[in-house]
Amino acid sequence: MAKGKDVRHQITIECTEAPGTSRYSTMKNRRNTTSRLELKKYNPVLRKHTLHREIK
Repeated sequence: MAKGKDVRHQITIECTEAPGTSRYSTMKNRRNTTSRLELKKYNPVLRKHTLHREIK
């Protein structure tokens, strides 16, 4: 087993066009991706793909 802090971290990403309507959980590598993650994901309320950004 690895000692110390875990490199992969579970994060939540939320829709930027309609906050609170769509959230996804994903994993991110802390060493390779230090900035906030942005992905295009499907928002079922708006029925289209929108930009989702990492939240705290």
